[in-house]
Amino acid sequence: MINNISENIFYVGVDDHDVDLFEAHFDVPNGMAYNSYIIVDEKIAVCDAMELGKIDLWMANISEVIGDRNPDYLVITHMEPDHSAAIDIFCSKYPNVTIVGNTKTFNMIDNFFPAMKHENRLVVKEGDVLELGVHSLEIMMAPMIHWPEVMMCYEKHTKTLFSADAFGKFGALDVEDDWACEARRYYFGIVGKYGVQTQAVLKKIEHHDIKTICSLHGPVLKENIEYYINLYDIWSSYRPESEGVCLFYTSVYGHTKDAALKLEKLLLERGVPKVAVADLVRDDMAEAVEDAFRYDTLVLATTTYNAEMFPKMKIFIDELKERNYQNRRVAFIENGSWAPTAKKCMKSAMESLKNIEFVEQEVTIKSALNEDSEQALVQLADAIAGKYKK
Repeated sequence: MINNISENIFYVGVDDHDVDLFEAHFDVPNGMAYNSYIIVDEKIAVCDAMELGKIDLWMANISEVIGDRNPDYLVITHMEPDHSAAIDIFCSKYPNVTIVGNTKTFNMIDNFFPAMKHENRLVVKEGDVLELGVHSLEIMMAPMIHWPEVMMCYEKHTKTLFSADAFGKFGALDVEDDWACEARRYYFGIVGKYGVQTQAVLKKIEHHDIKTICSLHGPVLKENIEYYINLYDIWSSYRPESEGVCLFYTSVYGHTKDAALKLEKLLLERGVPKVAVADLVRDDMAEAVEDAFRYDTLVLATTTYNAEMFPKMKIFIDELKERNYQNRRVAFIENGSWAPTAKKCMKSAMESLKNIEFVEQEVTIKSALNEDSEQALVQLADAIAGKYKK
């Protein structure tokens, strides 16, 4: 796929509908886009390489844009193999090209390609400018978004930010879907641990007039750039994006599920603006993580299992902890036929998180809902819904 981003900047990336799990972890029913760009000026710069299985398509796109000319630079903003696996093949075809990267970039190149002996290397650092003619690329280091070697490039003439993985999303470009939904799932799944580092990069780019964002995944962003930057600011500062409740459960024989669905009904009756419900055993875990960071209140309902919480609930809480979950209200529902301990275990697992308010009202079910536990659900619904009363 080739698209003109501006008169002399071209998209030469490739869609991938063969992949089922991105990073062997994230479900991608709409595929992935592996993005690469070319700036054609007095000198030609190719911005980032390609995933191994799509090299031929990528190389054909490059040839179609530049014809018989040879690229002067291969700029590597991120060394993860979905963007760098083609470096050695590219350099074999264009042996005079100069690879542009920082010190950590070249350490990783040597690790990934120990047999590659390409001597044309340009080591750059923060603030360096790569002159191409009318166009130029200012280097902005972006460590841990989400690898240590990551850098971004700002092209001043067109006011274009080449943002590496930042502002990326799941999904191929030939599929229409909501940017925020899949970008949010991508961010919290892959980058979410690194909110402090993301905030540092946002402070850098606020001093640049940005008209276009070219990420390594997802569409080129050209309109309402403030919208995308604002969402990244919300996400990386761990602030709730929307008012609402996430109600996530695990259930062995259906009784805990019954309680969760009853609470959903009670919350909606009380005017809670949004209730997102998920079965942590059967539904996509990454979607649940996304919603947990999107909304301001989280309710966890699970069974006691071997004197602990149910395994998938433990995995989910670990996913939140790994991504520095904070600034939320959390409530608990537990079930246990003879010695319920799930609530204690869930609460203990989350006590180290920052700015977590545990809702005082809790619910304990002894096997199945009865008059007492149903009344406790009503009280929990009242306690949660009270925050949303205007």
